[in-house]
Amino acid sequence: MRPQRCVLVKYGELMLKGQNHAWFERHLFDRLERAVAGLEHPVHTERRGGVIVLTSDAPQEQLLQRAKLVIGLSLVQPALRAEQTPEAAAEAVVQLIGEQYDTAVPRRFAIRARRRRKEFPLTSDQLASRIGQRVRDAYGWPVDLDEPEIEVNVEVDRSEIFASLAKHRGQGGLPVGTSGRALVLLSGGYDSPVAGYRAMRRGLRCDFVHFTGAPYTNASSIYKAYALVRQLNRYQGDAKLHVVSVGHAQRALATAGASGAQMVAQRRLYLQVAEVLAKRIRARALVTGDSLGQVSSQTLTNLANTEQAASLPLLRPLLAWDKDEIVAEAQRIGTGDISVLPDEDCCTMLAPPRVETRTSAKQLERIEQRVDVEDWIGKVLANAQIMEPEDPNASPE
Repeated sequence: MRPQRCVLVKYGELMLKGQNHAWFERHLFDRLERAVAGLEHPVHTERRGGVIVLTSDAPQEQLLQRAKLVIGLSLVQPALRAEQTPEAAAEAVVQLIGEQYDTAVPRRFAIRARRRRKEFPLTSDQLASRIGQRVRDAYGWPVDLDEPEIEVNVEVDRSEIFASLAKHRGQGGLPVGTSGRALVLLSGGYDSPVAGYRAMRRGLRCDFVHFTGAPYTNASSIYKAYALVRQLNRYQGDAKLHVVSVGHAQRALATAGASGAQMVAQRRLYLQVAEVLAKRIRARALVTGDSLGQVSSQTLTNLANTEQAASLPLLRPLLAWDKDEIVAEAQRIGTGDISVLPDEDCCTMLAPPRVETRTSAKQLERIEQRVDVEDWIGKVLANAQIMEPEDPNASPE
């Protein structure tokens, strides 16, 4: 058998799930199959107790990039698969090095071998030594086990051997869907898309709701929200975006004398609308991008008063993150370049000159009684739109 290109994917946190491990693994396997389903060539997946092997006629790089997006995987390795003999393994390693390096330039190298199949006739050290000698014979490179320039990983499996030069970090976390369903309040900024991603990474299946200031603002924030959900669909797929126009309701809060409490009153309105919507779609929690102290409406007092407006659990994945951390994560997951685009933000449309940092629950309740918030919740949801941003990785119809 000639060496065959493949991609190895490995779990991290899933291995700690004990008796529930099979259930988590099944979700991960389904997500992985979905991620590679859009490729031009079919992909064969094999489970090997903590490792999944992907093989296909599709380019290995395409397999690699799709697998790197799957939440729940800790490592993704492009590899060559060879027969389960020391000679075949050595030839696969020589081929792998020859394809990726200028072998005329001497490099210090090390072979790191491990056996998942202990019945293999050589120990890990013996196999590494045998392969290392073959590389020295082929290229004349020196072995350096302490500080090698190149590390080759060799894994003996149940019926073959895998050789790889690179290990790519996966998304980590728990497979999407294993922790339930949540509704993410999505603005056009950096914070809420990152919060949505972090919720997905803890196993939550997420849909999104975006509040627009229409008819007093244009559609630019909706375009951004759509683009953000489309980008996040690379990690999850099939997310729905609910667009709710709250311009008239916001103006009602302002004319009711919200004044410095306007921002907090608006946030309470968003949560109350989102909670009704969440219950309709059977979501069990709400997710926001709040970061403690980042703006005046996110002081501890204001966050507490905002949270009281909803009975569903309110999850804040970024509560202790600073702005630099959030922006860096946004760039890593691909939402940063979208979030920076200009738009008309409903939150700031009627912002007062000075936002109160210490509102009170009674103050906010009085404002809501003046405008009959319950009535406004029904009005804004009656005209809500539902969008289904496509998964960029989905197979074409």
